[in-house]
Amino acid sequence: MLLNENFIFNASLSSGTEGCKNILIKGDNKKVLPDLLKFYSEKIKCIYIDPPYNNGDVYHFYNDKISHSEWVKDLHRTLQLLKAFLHKSGSIWISIDDKEMAYLKVEADKVFGRENFAGTIVWQQRKTRENRACFSNNHEYILVYAKDIKAFKKTRNLLSVDDSFVNSKYKNIDGDPRGPWQSITASVQAGHGVKSQFYTIVAPNGTKHNPPKGRCWVYNKERMAREIQQNNIWFGKNGKNVPRIKKFLSTAKIGLTPETLWMGEDVGTTDTAKKQLLEIFKREEKIFDTPKPEELIKRIVDISTKEGDYVLDCFLGSGTTIAVAHKMKRNYVGIEIGNQISDLVVKRLNMVVNGESGGVSPQVGWHGGGEFVFYDYKSQLSSRVEKVPERITLLHKPSSQISFVNELREKKAKYNARGKVNKRKK
Repeated sequence: MLLNENFIFNASLSSGTEGCKNILIKGDNKKVLPDLLKFYSEKIKCIYIDPPYNNGDVYHFYNDKISHSEWVKDLHRTLQLLKAFLHKSGSIWISIDDKEMAYLKVEADKVFGRENFAGTIVWQQRKTRENRACFSNNHEYILVYAKDIKAFKKTRNLLSVDDSFVNSKYKNIDGDPRGPWQSITASVQAGHGVKSQFYTIVAPNGTKHNPPKGRCWVYNKERMAREIQQNNIWFGKNGKNVPRIKKFLSTAKIGLTPETLWMGEDVGTTDTAKKQLLEIFKREEKIFDTPKPEELIKRIVDISTKEGDYVLDCFLGSGTTIAVAHKMKRNYVGIEIGNQISDLVVKRLNMVVNGESGGVSPQVGWHGGGEFVFYDYKSQLSSRVEKVPERITLLHKPSSQISFVNELREKKAKYNARGKVNKRKK
């Protein structure tokens, strides 16, 4: 992907050429994203962000203590920018804790629409007990929104299961030549049922079955008769049980519907993530205090994407999102304003390319490969802003870079005009 003149290719920090689809960008996401949109509009399947939580702490890599109103305004603007990047079936996943979660939910509702809210993930981010606070806070949240909830539902993936799970569910107790199957209920709630779905089914041994109270048969009488004739209905070994539908393994979509409670033993904790960073960056004095585990990001990527899809993270931090995306053979765009993108993230990605074996590497069978490119973002506004007299100030934040530049030009023109008038008066 060749970008415009504002994206300065940095060969010394890249492992590939400028045509590479895996991109790192050092710059302010509020400036980078508008310039990047022309290349990635509606192309991103998954956006994951771990923005500052505004929890009042000051960390080595960033200050997480600003006013509530400023924090809300910044996040709202960022979400507006990110929405345009999402594919129609894409989704955005936002990490947050208790302090600002409710307010962030309201802002995200405004941007993406309440109808596109997919769910709130509760993640067990610590297993140990905290005794200094009123409550031991052991969880964080991940708010999930879709660009279009109907499209997302159709394309989101199920969680994978192992062979033991499949074998426990699918049997072939009647020797059906079509292979293993499991039985599922043949009745549905009667609220939307029609008259033709209420009737009596006679089992092979003569037992009569009516649908349970408040329910009706899933098929009408004629369709049910055909299904019974085709051996698609199971009445039990003795031929007298309540009818159930045979669902065959050969035609089934195997997997588990994702739940909203994610335990640390399944997707890792902050502690396990920090241990991995300490192992990766053995010689670094400072690493992130509250990193996200690779297992957590893997589950997000598993649910929302397939190989070759694009993943975006504009609060890159220690680079976990793109490290996992790289291992899972997704394309990615990572943006970070801090120097850690060159000091830590590039080192981490080079280790991944060379076959780094920690984190989710064993789960995804990662042994190395691939490449990435690094760009420094050069803002078009920097030189122009410096030429504007100091006494000219903006009363509000502009809605875009273009409006920002135009506003500065107008104010400078007015300033110069006032200066000429004053000279004439003198």
